[in-house]
Order: sequence, then structure tokens, then C-alpha cells
Amino acid sequence: MYKVDEYLKCGKDVCKVKEIKEKRFNDMDYYLLIPVKDESLKIEIPVNSDKLTNLISKEELNNLLEKIPNIEPIDIEEKFLENEYKRLLATGNYEDIIKVIKTTYLRNKKRKENNKKLAEKDINYFELAEDSLYNEFSLVLGKNYDETKKFIIQKIDEIAIN
Repeated sequence: MYKVDEYLKCGKDVCKVKEIKEKRFNDMDYYLLIPVKDESLKIEIPVNSDKLTNLISKEELNNLLEKIPNIEPIDIEEKFLENEYKRLLATGNYEDIIKVIKTTYLRNKKRKENNKKLAEKDINYFELAEDSLYNEFSLVLGKNYDETKKFIIQKIDEIAIN
């Protein structure tokens, strides 16, 4: 059971436990959760919900960072790409989300190099994927969003050099 002021994931949202309400409905205890991304929202959810999970640990995060160079970008026909972005983001799997980040980044990098306009679709999914990861990672690392983003990029660069 989580405690007040602890962080957890509720589905894909990173939340803080604001309060534990006892036997609210159906004789079940409920958490009152506040999403980190939008503190004006409140989520009430049973304490035994299977939608609640722990944040990634520092060790798991470091292992994930080491895998990043080996995570392949999406290789699919253009007409199926947006559905694949949606599907991968919906899984909540870190490697799937990184796959979206790598694909969108590389596609727009290539466009930039060829003096073409950046694709709005790729920009939007890149930002969604980054948001999904960095909100959680920043809490685990004890850094703010921008510091986390810089830290992750630095780690990836270090791994690529070695």
C-alpha cells in the first residue's frame, strides 16, 4: 500500500498520493491522487486497482539508458506510422516510448538536413513521448524536467562513446 506523499503511476500518469480515504465505496479504501502533469486534477481510485504501479527504479532507469542505442526506430510504411505511434505510446512500455522518440527525432533530423519542413505529426508524438518519460524520470532522479532531459541526453552520449 502506498503512503501519503508517495509517487506512483496510475495508468500512464505519474501521480502523488494526496490522501487515503477509508471505505468510500463498496467498503473499499481509495487513494486521492494528484497527477504531476496537472495538479488541478484529482483521481480517486481503489487502493487495490491494477492500474497502480511503482515508478521505475534508478537501477532500472540506468539499465534502460544502456539499452537505448540498441532500440531500433520504427520501420513501417508512412501511412501506418501514426497508428504505430499511438499503439506504442499506449503500451506504456519504456522501450516502446523510446522507439517513438528515436523515430520522430530521426525523421525530423533528416527533414532538417534536406531543408524540408518538419512534420507536425512527428513533432507532436515526440513531445508526447518525451512527456511520458521525463515526468517520471525527473522524480526518480530528483531533477526538474529540463535537467532530466539534459541528463538523459548526456548519458546516451556517454554510452555511445564507450
